[in-house]
Amino acid sequence: QVQVVESGGDLVHPGGSLILSCAASGSIFSQYSMGWFRQAPGKQRELVASITPRGVGAYVNSVKDRFTISRDNGKNILNLQMNKLKPEDTAVYYCNSVPTYYYHWGQGTQVTVSS
Repeated sequence: QVQVVESGGDLVHPGGSLILSCAASGSIFSQYSMGWFRQAPGKQRELVASITPRGVGAYVNSVKDRFTISRDNGKNILNLQMNKLKPEDTAVYYCNSVPTYYYHWGQGTQVTVSS
């Protein structure tokens, strides 16, 4: 089963920035849309950004104009540039293909926004 490994999470102050990365194994990466998900304590996992195989991004309203999703199909890498971070962005962030989850879920990467 193909896998993903997320990285880049950290503790940042409100208003700060982070870049998350997702490294995907196998040869299917370039064929499917990919998404970044997050799960805050006590809440369900939610899709916050997605990108088509050709690079067209889409965002939920809560992160629009602050987050930018991108991908490198040659390197099987998915990125999420996060700016103007807010405490409510605190969560574990995951990546996977969308709408079908072809990858085994990774461990995620923790993002904590706090002063």
